[in-house]
Amino acid sequence: MLRAAAAAAAAFPVRFAAAPVLAPAAAEVRSPVLRVLGALGGGRSSVLGRRARFCSSSSGNDSEAAAAAAEAKAEDAVAAEGEADGKESSAIVATTPRPEDCLSVIALPLPHRPLFPGFYMPIYVKDQKLLQALVENRKRSVPYAGAFLVKDEEGTDPNIVASSDSDNKSISNLKGKELLARLHEIGTLAQITSIQGDQVVLLGHRRLRISEMVEEDPLTVKVEHLKEDTYNKDDDVIKATSFEVISTLRDVLKTSPLWKDHVQTYVQHVGDFNYPRLADFGAAISGANKLLCQEVLEELDVYKRLKLALELVKKDMEISKLQQAIAKAIEEKISGDQRRYLLNEQLKAIKKELGLETDDKTALSEKFRERLEAKKDKCPPHVLQVIEEELTKLQLLEASSSEFNVTRNYLDWLTVLPWGNYSDENFDVHHAQQILDEDHYGLSDVKERILEFIAVGKLRGTSQGKIICLSGPPGVGKTSIGRSIARALNRQFYRFSVGGLADVAEIKGHRRTYVGAMPGKMVQCLKSVGTANPLVLIDEIDKLGRGHSGDPASALLELLDPEQNINFLDHYLDVPIDLSKVLFVCTANVIDTIPNPLLDRMEIITIAGYITDEKMHIARDYLEKNTREACGIKPEQVEVTDAAFLALIENYCREAGVRNLQKQIEKIYRKIALQLVRQGVSNEPDQQAVTVTASEAPNDGGSAAIGKDENLKDPASASEEAKEVHSTKETIVDVTHPTEAPQEASTTESALSKDELSTLEGNKDTKQAKQEVDDKAVEKVLVDSSNLDDFVGKPVFQAERIYDQTPVGVVMGLAWTAMGGSTLYIETTKVEEGEGKGALVLTGQLGDVMKESAQIAHTVSRAILQDKEPDNQFFANSKVHLHVPAGATPKDGPSAGCTMITSMLSLAMGKPAKKDLAMTGEVTLTGRILPIGGVKEKAIAARRSSIKTIIFPAANKRDFDELAANVKEGLEVHFVDTYSEIYELAFQSETETS
Repeated sequence: MLRAAAAAAAAFPVRFAAAPVLAPAAAEVRSPVLRVLGALGGGRSSVLGRRARFCSSSSGNDSEAAAAAAEAKAEDAVAAEGEADGKESSAIVATTPRPEDCLSVIALPLPHRPLFPGFYMPIYVKDQKLLQALVENRKRSVPYAGAFLVKDEEGTDPNIVASSDSDNKSISNLKGKELLARLHEIGTLAQITSIQGDQVVLLGHRRLRISEMVEEDPLTVKVEHLKEDTYNKDDDVIKATSFEVISTLRDVLKTSPLWKDHVQTYVQHVGDFNYPRLADFGAAISGANKLLCQEVLEELDVYKRLKLALELVKKDMEISKLQQAIAKAIEEKISGDQRRYLLNEQLKAIKKELGLETDDKTALSEKFRERLEAKKDKCPPHVLQVIEEELTKLQLLEASSSEFNVTRNYLDWLTVLPWGNYSDENFDVHHAQQILDEDHYGLSDVKERILEFIAVGKLRGTSQGKIICLSGPPGVGKTSIGRSIARALNRQFYRFSVGGLADVAEIKGHRRTYVGAMPGKMVQCLKSVGTANPLVLIDEIDKLGRGHSGDPASALLELLDPEQNINFLDHYLDVPIDLSKVLFVCTANVIDTIPNPLLDRMEIITIAGYITDEKMHIARDYLEKNTREACGIKPEQVEVTDAAFLALIENYCREAGVRNLQKQIEKIYRKIALQLVRQGVSNEPDQQAVTVTASEAPNDGGSAAIGKDENLKDPASASEEAKEVHSTKETIVDVTHPTEAPQEASTTESALSKDELSTLEGNKDTKQAKQEVDDKAVEKVLVDSSNLDDFVGKPVFQAERIYDQTPVGVVMGLAWTAMGGSTLYIETTKVEEGEGKGALVLTGQLGDVMKESAQIAHTVSRAILQDKEPDNQFFANSKVHLHVPAGATPKDGPSAGCTMITSMLSLAMGKPAKKDLAMTGEVTLTGRILPIGGVKEKAIAARRSSIKTIIFPAANKRDFDELAANVKEGLEVHFVDTYSEIYELAFQSETETS
């Protein structure tokens, strides 16, 4: 028990370092408050050998009941103190020899706190020689030692209490003068009451001062006994200070019952409770640091010692109050949480007893079974078996185990999927045609394929999922086509992009054993849409990545193969899923980067892009309407002419798609919106203002509301009125269509701001309000080709066609890019001429394939020239420079071969090519013309440049025949097998014409 007490003292050195370890018998204990605050005139015999107690055995009620009497008794006792100062109390344990006879003692270092007279302190002595000396002294009836506080080392913070082990280790290594230098000069004569092992229990008697060292090991010193300075017991200041100490101690002891044991032990071993001892008691039981306590121990002036003790006790009182406030706040919080917890537990127990609620496992199982009940008949048997096994497993697992959470999540996914739940498809072909036409202009081949799919489903009574891949440049509407197909078929729509996807787990899911495992995209799709036959749009399939986590393109094979996706296996679910009813629509910009095994499982539908006429319809019927509504502008407030749209398409938006065209239209309407707002226009409905105006109107029918109704009844009159109002306006108001007048009239009223309407209501009659509304009519903003650059800036593109009639050595070719088709000129000129100087120089950022085509073209040109004009030695004696303009743009591909030959022959023969002629095709060394790609894009590019005659390889005739009639309209197309046919078309026809 002494070791436990010492351990507690070491753990709390500030509060319990000087705690007593011995206590009197329980029968002798009265109220500790009375003992501290009473006079305690008669000393009581010590009951040695008892264990220290750190809590009072007396009740709190007993202490509070005697508080008033204790205070009076304490005051009387202190005032009536009659003993001489420094006289030894009879309460101190009698020993032989007497304490005052000890003039040399063994010095014991105290690491944490000084020892005050009348207090017990346990210390541990690690030095065996010192411990043996203490035992020998005790045997010789000299049970005294000097207890001196250890000084802090230089550079250490005295407020930080070091661990007892490190202190004892460092002090035990010091001997003789080194140890003496580390001890405070003034200490306490301590009686050794017991020695048990290496623990020595000390009882303080009186103050000592070290005079000199007698022996080094163990350190023995000569001491002189100190007495308090003489003082006047009747001094009012000392009395008042002592009463304040007593009062503060009483309050502290009320708030800290832990100190009551200090009191009962102290008063048992100290006789009369005089002023010096009162100060010692206050300092000893305080929680101050050791240096402040040492100051009290060293102070011999009684008044100063009382003041120091009072400061320490007051500080403890403040700390005690703060401790009580913190404890109260925490207790209230904890008690509230505990009360709520207990009530909830009781409520659960009551509900469970009444059968109103089950435990967590049973509730989870019931939830999963309820989910499964609705789809049990449609759920595959192998899935039902897995669910039953997992439910049984769930009941056997502990709710706190990690396996329980894994099983619960697995069951959650298994039961939430729409097993056998299919949406009712709409096989009405006419309905589908209507929806597709509403959402998209043109794209007849795509619409035809979807209608074929619907027709097959109608004849079979059910539809089978297919894999369609829409390939085309950006902005042609591939993604929106997928959304329209889903709406036409009445299928749920789900889109996810695989661009840059490098992790197979995104497709096939993670294993359940991994932390944070999730199913793949298809399982997440089925959970999201709630049906087993959605339309799934896999976007950017040509941009699949490949990383360390596998090849997603290979993982997509199982998903997109009609023979395999009947039993698609997700790693997380680990049960086959039927995806055969899912309609997959993939999108790609180019199909060249799609792996061939994956491409083989798709049906490719190419969307080449839009010609100018198609873009005009799309801009007018779709983009402008949606943008106008999104900007909050009414149709009668703005007019964009066809000439403006045409200029916008040709000079700003030449790409194959319409995404950039939409951005430019949005830019126009944003500027129009700003212009209207700056004019004070507001299209927000203001029903309250209109109602108030109508209610205040006189019966003569002159109100603005009635005027509005009349305008609605008589569009012609509204039109005439609009003409009069806007006759002097710079901006033209379109009043040529009487049917638009009612809309304009209704707009005029909403054009007023709320402040203006309120002013009209308060300060003008209704006739004046009507006139104000008419004057505020909205000015229609006109956007034409003449002011288009005010809205979208200067033109981005110049005309692709540089020459009306191409000069000698210049021929127009047709090219394909990822953004659509384009025209490009190939220019050839003579650099140098001389005997045997025939050579070819190439410029224009050409790729390797195009450089090879130029070399082939040079060889074929020499052969043709030799055949047509044997005497012409141009190529043998001339250095030729071939250039393709737009040199900053990389160019590559074989389809410019025939254009290069024509350009070289034009230069060699000095003949220009036929006017309005463009050509494309790859040429072999024998003069054969090979087929090329991008027929539609190149035909669109030719129409954009007003080209009338196009030369295509004969093998591309089938591709050209499939084009829409509006694309082929006005084009003279020739299909050739050999270059000799191109020669006749490009030069012979021109010669005959001339």
